[in-house]
Parts: sequence; structure tokens; C-alpha cells
Amino acid sequence: MAQRNMSLKKNPMPSQDPDVRNKNFLEVALGYTEEMAFDEAQRCLNCKHKPCVQGCPVHIDIPSFIHEVTLGNFEGAYDIISQSSSLPAVCGRVCPQESQCEKNCVRGIKGEAVGIGRLERFVADRHNSQENVVVQKPTSNGHKVAVIGSGPSGLTCAGDLAKKGYEVTVFEALHLAGGVLVYGIPEFRLPKAIVQKEIDTLKALGVKVETNMVIGKILSIDELMDEYGFEAVYIGSGAGLPRFMNIKGENLKGVYSANEFLTRVNLMKAYRENNATPIVHAKKVAVVGGGNVAMDAARCAKRLGAEEVYIVYRRSAEELPARAEEVEHAKEEGIVFKLLTNPVEILPDEQNSVGGIRCVEMELGEPDASGRRRPVVKEGSEFDMEVDCVIMSIGTSPNPLIKSTTQGLETQKWGGIIADENGLTSREGVYAGGDAVTGAATVILAMGAGKTAATAIDEYIRNKQ
Repeated sequence: MAQRNMSLKKNPMPSQDPDVRNKNFLEVALGYTEEMAFDEAQRCLNCKHKPCVQGCPVHIDIPSFIHEVTLGNFEGAYDIISQSSSLPAVCGRVCPQESQCEKNCVRGIKGEAVGIGRLERFVADRHNSQENVVVQKPTSNGHKVAVIGSGPSGLTCAGDLAKKGYEVTVFEALHLAGGVLVYGIPEFRLPKAIVQKEIDTLKALGVKVETNMVIGKILSIDELMDEYGFEAVYIGSGAGLPRFMNIKGENLKGVYSANEFLTRVNLMKAYRENNATPIVHAKKVAVVGGGNVAMDAARCAKRLGAEEVYIVYRRSAEELPARAEEVEHAKEEGIVFKLLTNPVEILPDEQNSVGGIRCVEMELGEPDASGRRRPVVKEGSEFDMEVDCVIMSIGTSPNPLIKSTTQGLETQKWGGIIADENGLTSREGVYAGGDAVTGAATVILAMGAGKTAATAIDEYIRNKQ
């Protein structure tokens, strides 16, 4: 065995230069070479108690897959990952490893944690680069399960059930499968060809994907179960209903929800030259919010040609909910952070489009229910910013369509479906998870919910026999 690498720092991720990448939609991070992956894998101590696994919502056997990398057995490493994760190439790119598996890494006590996410990406990309990969389709057990939504939660649930022999059909409202992975996360963070490759693998397992199927409109959950023979249904429909601040001027031309803006850019390819999808090519853009979605919107606006892009966020840098890596990338690309700042009005120009945004300065008071210090208005601090586009990125809620068309399905006041720890709802045989239950959260937490529900659905159907 090669000598262990005791460097305190992880191998840096090769990436495009900031002044080049902020003008294109190609992937920012370029991925490890084989040599980098081998060197990084040698930093793993292969701890017997595996604290990193405890931080992974889908419980990948991390030390084991990294050990296979040290042996040069990359396909063996992929097999270990894929036992737990249906979307390894996705997770290696967009999971917040720093607050999950890598947070628990022993190497992080006196230095930087092992680059677990970077190694997962390397292994998955290595596998996906092969031609003619044969996927063994399990023998059908004759039982049918419907999955609503083809985002990370739905795809995970579908993949796990398909591996157990279930005939799974995924119903997707949009014209492409992938959910937030295709409409929300930009190409430069998650290339859509990668998402399609993962979906193709699930199809090879036998998962059927029906697009342009708005459940609650075209078919109801009751019809799926009573007329189409599905013995269980998993609702993984996400949280696609945008929130607004309800301030004056939000109806002006040039005001977007982050959902609409990112859908036009990512799913409808508005960034391509001569594309028919309309979008404002603004000069000065304000993005209101501080999460990963806000960073995505700001970085997309920059790539669309905006000269100035501002993140307007009412708390300080310490409270920014976005991943540190995304904040760092945004700053490198020239995004300006207006922190402790809150909009109170969007100002019109002479054409009744966005002409500016009126803000107040904030200061932090006592912690609120979330544990973050509550922002309060600083007296006499009102000021105007000249912008011609405003993107609201202050959160989303579940779409109420399924709730309003499904008898006996209990929901929270804010719209989230009520489900127990196994994903079971108030309706027998109907399970739910991911953002449809929790509100907007991370890809990997949604995947964890889909995985848990798949186990519960399998047990439910087997016990019925």
C-alpha cells in the first residue's frame, strides 16, 4: 500500500479562471485528474468508526469507496457509492459536503477534511465516461409504484424501488426529467448532460418516465391508485411556488422570481444566442436573498452580460445560508455583496420597468427562532440603488395543486405535506418527502427522504401480500 498522505490541505479543485468563466456557461470546476484523486484518497485514515458516514444522509460507505480509489479500482469504488446513491455524479457536485460528511472527517480536526465530494465526483465521472456500460435490470416482482416528480427525491425513491424489482413510473410536470437539477441549478455548476446520464441509468433499471404529466390536473393520486393499479405513490414534487416580499413595485417589468429566472436560463436555454426564450439582458441587477439559489441567479445574470450584479441580503456575511464555496465563487466572478441591506420598494422608470430599488440598512439584534440574529432597521438609513432588474430569491413553498386535488391528504398551514419519519402521509399507501414536506432544502436531504420512503414502501407492499 502506498504511503498515507498527511498533508493538512486537500488537493485544490482545478477550475476556470474567474474572468473567463463569468462570461460562459461551461462548468466552473474541472474535476480531479487520476493523480489528484489518488493523492487525495491517500489522506483518508480509513477510520473504523466511520464518522463521515454518519454525516451522509444516504449513508454511503465513504472510507470503503475511498480505499478502492487508493487501489486504483475506480469501478469498485463506483459500485460501493451506487449501492447507496442513485445520483453520484450529481452529489459530487452540489452536495454541501462541508456541513455533512466532511464536517465529521477526523482529518478536519487539525487541517482540512478529505475532499470526499471531489472524490465522489471523480469516481462517478470516470464511470460515466465509459461506453457501453451494462446495467443489470432486476427481475420484476409484479408490483407497481408511482412517483410524482423527477427531482432528486423522486429519482432516488424510483431508483431504490427499481433495484428491488418494482415497476416504477415517474410522472414529471415539465417536458424534461430532473426537477430542480435541470431547471434550478445552472449548467456551470451541474451540466445537464450529467443529469441526463444519471436518468438514463435509472431508465436502464426499468424506471419509466412520463413527462408533461401534471398530477392533480391530468390525473389525480386517487386515479393513479384506483384506476391505474399503482399500489403506492411517492410524492416528491418539490417546492416550486416562489415567495415574494409584497413590497411596492414587485409587479414591474424586470422583476423575476429566482425560479422563473433560472428556469428560463437553465431549462429553456435563454443564454444561448438567438434562443426564442425571452429574458431581460439587464445592465445592473439586484438579487434579493443570500442562499445558494441567490448565488446561482446572480452568477447567471453576470454571464448574461450584466455589468453590475448585487446580492442584497438583510443579514451579515456570517448568516449567509449559501455554501461558502458558492459565495467565494460569486465574489471571484465580480458579484458585489450588499449585506445588512433590505429592499422596501422597487422603483419604476418612465416605461414602468424597473428603474431602481429603495433599501434600508439593517443591524443585527437578538437571535430569532432559527438561531440567527434578527435584523432590525437602522433609523434614517434609507437609500436608493440604480438597477434595471430585480430577482427575488427569498424562498419557495410546495405547489398547492396536489394538496387541493387529493382527498384526505393533510398538510401544514404553509403548504408542506405532513409525513412521518418514514415518509407516510395521512393517506394509506401515499408517501412524501423532500421539499414537498420540508420546504426548500438541499439535494442530498431530498435524496435521503426518497431513500427512506423507498424502504418503507417496500415493507408496506410486502406486508400487504
